[in-house]
Amino acid sequence: MSGSVVLFGPPGAGKGTQAGRIVARTGKPQISTGDMLRAAVAAGSELGMEAKGYMDAGVLVPDVIIIGLIAERLQDDDASSGVLFDGYPRTIPQAEALSQVAEVYAVISIEVPDDAVVERIVGRRMDPETGDIYHVAFNPAPSGISSRLIQREDDNEQTVRKRLSAYHQQTAPLADWYAQRGLLVRIDGDRSIDEVGMAIEEALSGAL
Repeated sequence: MSGSVVLFGPPGAGKGTQAGRIVARTGKPQISTGDMLRAAVAAGSELGMEAKGYMDAGVLVPDVIIIGLIAERLQDDDASSGVLFDGYPRTIPQAEALSQVAEVYAVISIEVPDDAVVERIVGRRMDPETGDIYHVAFNPAPSGISSRLIQREDDNEQTVRKRLSAYHQQTAPLADWYAQRGLLVRIDGDRSIDEVGMAIEEALSGAL
């Protein structure tokens, strides 16, 4: 499987779980711009120091620096057959810039209805002692610990719908851009983890 894969989907779509499966299936390293930025700053590279200036000032790191970091990352041995981009690109200009440094052969869009996303996220509960995550409907906690579970502050319907609105405004044009280039694969994410994973594997195999 030569070339890179782009993965995106709304919050609560199960991207983290499916990203792990894609890495295991393809052997491509998963990279996120956040991890890359932190690594570049820690390494003290030229681009890392340039990025640090923006980060310290509390402003977004310019796309030209991000693309530079991606270009550097793609030179590493483990990226010789491409990588899995998780959460990037987010805009059409970013996708255009990425196309100059990386060959993308498939863009996986995990699609879940907004109401299902809200149900998934609002129903989450965390055990503060272990960090384990449960769900009031899909994965209830054992009765012995249910009383100590907490709901994270941002796991409320108002916040989730606000995040979904931003996601749709940001991602719809990007999905259309990739669809016009024959790269977009829409995956029904409102199914079991295994069913979604098998659909993604089938899509990746068919995209070669």
